[in-house]
Amino acid sequence: MTLKTASQDNLKIILEELADRLNVVNRGLLDAEDYDLEKYDDLKLMYDIVVQKGRLSASETQAFVEELAKIRKK
Repeated sequence: MTLKTASQDNLKIILEELADRLNVVNRGLLDAEDYDLEKYDDLKLMYDIVVQKGRLSASETQAFVEELAKIRKK
């Protein structure tokens, strides 16, 4: 699986994985329909950081969730 190419399918995979790793209860916050594909690189970078880091502290998790909220379509 390669996530290098910006596509709606890859966006969905990234957001689902972020939801799992950040333990997001309300999965509706990470619905791929709510994110612009032009923000794919930002989301991919966040995904890469979360995957590389592994475990996140509560404050790091909160920071990522807040950043996702900023990227989300209004």
